[in-house]
Parts: sequence; structure tokens; C-alpha cells
Amino acid sequence: MTALIKRVAMTALLVLWALPLCWMVLASLRPESALYDTTATATAGFGVDHYRALFAERRFWQPMLNSIVVASCTTLLALVVAVPCAYAMARLQFRGKRALMAVVLAISTFPQVSIVPSLFLILRSLGLIDTIPGLVLPYLTFATPLAVWLMAGFFRELPADLEEAARLDGASRLRAAVEVALPLAAPAVATTAILTFLYAWNEFLFALSFTVSPDRQTVPVAIALLQGRYQVPWGQILAAAVTASVPVAVVVLAFQRRIVKGLTTGAVKG
Repeated sequence: MTALIKRVAMTALLVLWALPLCWMVLASLRPESALYDTTATATAGFGVDHYRALFAERRFWQPMLNSIVVASCTTLLALVVAVPCAYAMARLQFRGKRALMAVVLAISTFPQVSIVPSLFLILRSLGLIDTIPGLVLPYLTFATPLAVWLMAGFFRELPADLEEAARLDGASRLRAAVEVALPLAAPAVATTAILTFLYAWNEFLFALSFTVSPDRQTVPVAIALLQGRYQVPWGQILAAAVTASVPVAVVVLAFQRRIVKGLTTGAVKG
């Protein structure tokens, strides 16, 4: 009986989650008139006019490319910094370690809007407004602490005996970390990379504040600023939302087990 109730509850949750997505996909294929006139819904057909206008007239491929570049660079740089930092947090003993980890956690939960003015002034003085580096650097301020927190939890779970055995065989601490601990933490690195990529892909506030021209907009900003001459082009907005969801859905479905492991292990036990 308990298994039946659990199955019914999971099915209900799946239906509630899938209904808005299914409606979004179907509505993006309907004519614009069918979105406003309910009487035309039954006779209106399906088509890809919204997608064609989105890429041919709106050049939506440019925000997609910008988001891919920004999210990829943010993920790579965050991992380069976070992996050694997390290893040091997990393995080395030094004064102020707990306070430093608390600061890392506080930074990752800090409200972004409170630092937008200061970041804008810094980026403007460096000439980085409306540039790709001008987005990657602010993203790192939040992506790196999150990556450190997740990776530190994973490194703590790895048995230190293997590294100690390598050091007894003559390996230095650095070599033991690179050749023993890092390969064992490869699933954790992949999980952290996925979560960091998703954060950078969905980020809106920094992208809106630090970009000016349409050629530098990311996907969330481009969708928010889609405008028509006389009315809101909901068909194109829905098509853009579907297009932007495809890469995220592919990543989540392909690595869902690792994402769950990263959230339930590293984030909780860190």
C-alpha cells in the first residue's frame, strides 16, 4: 500500500512538472492568433514560424553562443581555482579553517543585487562593460565559492589512506593529490562542473547589468528583452524559452545521478 501511494505521488508530481513544459512546447508551435483567440485554437495548425523568426529576424543564435561561451569559461576557471582550494580545505590543517569555510558559504549565499553597483564601477574602470570577460569575472564571484564548497565535501569523503600510502612510496603531497585524489574525485568534478554551468547559463542580474549591446546579451536577457512593435511576441518568447531549455534539459537528463549525488553529498556534508 505504501509503495502504491508513493508511486501515485511521484506520478502526480511528474504530471504537475511536465504540464507547463508540454504547454510551452505546443504553444510555441501555434500561430500568434491562437495564443490570444481561444476560438481559433481548434482550427489553428502547428508550425515553426516562431522559431524561424526568432533565428532569422532576432538573431537568437548570438545570445545562445554568448551563453555557451560565458558558461563554459566560468565553469573552467571556477574548477581551476576551486579544486586545489577545496583539497587544501579538506586535507590541510591550519588556523582559521572553519572561519574560512564559513566565509566561502556566506559569499555563495550573498545577495547579488547588493554588489552590482560596485562591480559595475570596477568593470567600467577596467573597460570590461559589454564584454565576455566582463561577465565571466562577476560570475566567478559566486560560482567559485559554490564549487569550493561542493568539492571540499567530496574530498573529505575520500579515504586519506590511499594518499598516505602514495606518500610512503616517495610521492610528494602534490603528486599524491594529482595522481591519487584527483582521479578518485573525477565524478565530483563533473558534478560541480555541471552545477556551475547551469548557474552561469541561468544567471540574469549580472548579464542584464553589465551588457549594453544585443551582440553581448546572454539567453535570459535576450528573452526578457524580446519586444514587438505593437504587442508582446509571446510566440517568439515561448520558442526562445524552449530553445534555451534544450541544452539544460540534455545536461540534466544525461547527468542527473551525478547532480543528485553532488547535492546530497557534497553540499550537505561539506
